[in-house]
Amino acid sequence: MNERLTDAWTWSRRYIRFSFMAMVGVLAYVLFFNDNSVMENYTYQKEIDRLRAEISANRDTLQYYEEMNRRLQTDPETMERIVREQYHMQRPNEDIYIVE
Repeated sequence: MNERLTDAWTWSRRYIRFSFMAMVGVLAYVLFFNDNSVMENYTYQKEIDRLRAEISANRDTLQYYEEMNRRLQTDPETMERIVREQYHMQRPNEDIYIVE
């Protein structure tokens, strides 16, 4: 066992230099421990993708409500339908039965 350790130490001193180890250390620091590390960038990219999806969903909702608002302002039949369905309003002398 001691001989294998000595052989490994001799091999590493011959082929692995201090400059190589320093370069590996700096590279490891930059990739994993820096403020701009790979994991931080991955986390930030996932957050950006989530926020973009949320923006897209909100744009779709905004378009729906803008269209609904435009129709409510211009079409009295649409307004009557919405008011009757959502607010359960009725005309005089009219009975409404709600079935769920």
